[in-house]
Amino acid sequence: MTEGLSGGVAETRAPARAGRSAVTRRTQIVVSVVALALAIAVYTPILRGLVGNWIENEDYSHGFLIVPLSLYFIWERREKLAALPVDPSWWGLPLLVLSSVTLFIGRLGVEYMNMRVSFVLMVNGIALMLLGRRMYRALAFPLLFLFLMVPLPQSIVNTIAFPLQLIAAGMAVEALHLIGVPALLEGNIIHLANGPLFVAEACSGLRSLMALITLGVVFAYFFRRNLVERLLIVASTIPIAIVVNSFRVALTGVLAYYFGPEAAGGVVHETQGLFTFGIAFLLLLGEAWLLSLVWPRLFGSRSAGDAKGVAR
Repeated sequence: MTEGLSGGVAETRAPARAGRSAVTRRTQIVVSVVALALAIAVYTPILRGLVGNWIENEDYSHGFLIVPLSLYFIWERREKLAALPVDPSWWGLPLLVLSSVTLFIGRLGVEYMNMRVSFVLMVNGIALMLLGRRMYRALAFPLLFLFLMVPLPQSIVNTIAFPLQLIAAGMAVEALHLIGVPALLEGNIIHLANGPLFVAEACSGLRSLMALITLGVVFAYFFRRNLVERLLIVASTIPIAIVVNSFRVALTGVLAYYFGPEAAGGVVHETQGLFTFGIAFLLLLGEAWLLSLVWPRLFGSRSAGDAKGVAR
């Protein structure tokens, strides 16, 4: 009789504990959402400037796609997230401290990149601290993906852009020589028979490089499950962007040589940008196709099986 009563009490306590756990989980999620909303409110002036940067600077216009893609990645994980426990962790505190320090340094030096990075660190810190390590592991990729929406500071852009201009100009001149177009290179200026062609900062390929890196990350996420393959695809976006931009400069040189400088500017120049970016995407597709053929042969069926088992 006593055993029957104790069994019945245990059975009634189990649903009660489950109910309390569900309430606690919902409470923690609500607290996390409220904390995120407060963070957005605090960072509103910084985020407004960030969006303005996307509008004004075409090099970072892809920033409008980052947040929707991040939200889609989270939605795609909804079943996995629903099965994970919410277990707040103090490991999020160092990220919150780092975010505050980064914000302070950014405010002190009027460095917009630091202030914007601080917001992404804050979002990651809130998720880790209030939702716990297991939930954060599942959310890590969507939340870290947000770093791609932060534009580089102009000092770094200037450092990167000029070498890219020189590379594009040099490779373009080599290509022009191969097809019999006389050209002389002087720094980032290509001298043609009918006038000079100036490879400006806008022609450095930085715009296509940043957009292609973002595209490479998304492409690798959707179409490759093996981490090494993903890293190879993302890393390959850099040489692909450089080669394709050099092709664009060479094409501009051909148009300027045969049809005059006017034929290489305006609508034609903008159309070239879309055309060459399409070529870059096709090269990325071709690389992924080659990897799907070569990778299993190099590393065997076991590696292929491991690739399928890697969780997104």
